[in-house]
Amino acid sequence: MKKIFSLFAVIASLVVLTACGNKNVLVVGLEAAYAPFNWSTSTKSEFTHELDGQPGIYVDGFDVQMAKSIAESLNKTLVIKAIDWEGLIPALNSGQIDLIIAGMSPTDERKENINFTDVYYRSEVVMVVHKDSTYVDATSISEFSGARAIAQTGTIYDDLIAQIPNVVHQESLSSYTALMQAVVARTADVLVAELPVAQSLTSKNANLKMVRLTNGSFETLDEDVTVAIGLRKKDTALLEEINEALSKISIETRNAWMEAALERQ
Repeated sequence: MKKIFSLFAVIASLVVLTACGNKNVLVVGLEAAYAPFNWSTSTKSEFTHELDGQPGIYVDGFDVQMAKSIAESLNKTLVIKAIDWEGLIPALNSGQIDLIIAGMSPTDERKENINFTDVYYRSEVVMVVHKDSTYVDATSISEFSGARAIAQTGTIYDDLIAQIPNVVHQESLSSYTALMQAVVARTADVLVAELPVAQSLTSKNANLKMVRLTNGSFETLDEDVTVAIGLRKKDTALLEEINEALSKISIETRNAWMEAALERQ
């Protein structure tokens, strides 16, 4: 039985590597669990794309529209794979995928391992709280003093929590479903996230409210509020091609894609 399983594993690996080695195919990796950037669905539509290796399961979202547009500009067949967040960079560097289009911030730490394209979306850092929370009317980070704060594992939002005065920095969680449940159950007071994700979470759960920090927010770098496409350091020609494709997608078009994704999810 182990030999049979190993044979299937080898065949599966060869299929993936063959796709990535095919110049006519563009293999993109994302979580398929980070709405409105990307999420999985069983409903096929003009906005979705079937997930590789998951018949009948599709992925939708802002990142999918971006991936489709880039693949079309490069005249390549698009393949999209669902990969856990912390596995995206290893998957890229091991050749399982060609690009990461997953709402990833181009941080200096990540730049040590991969290259990034020009920015394809700019956002802001916000808070998500329970609708009955004492923090629901807050407008500055100082008003969250002493709060129990949480964020997604391996993201800049988890790093930013340290800026909240007297914060109780809770252990990060890997999925936004778990993060949302922590705030709904009130085991955490606040979830630190980016604007589109917070809009998505609050639209799906009436017990959650988004707080925008209009009178004093986090100290952030530009990389903290932007997202870019990740690719291997050696793929310099592909980097130039994608930046060229991005330059032809207007800010208005990008904003329209995001607004439409928020309405669909």
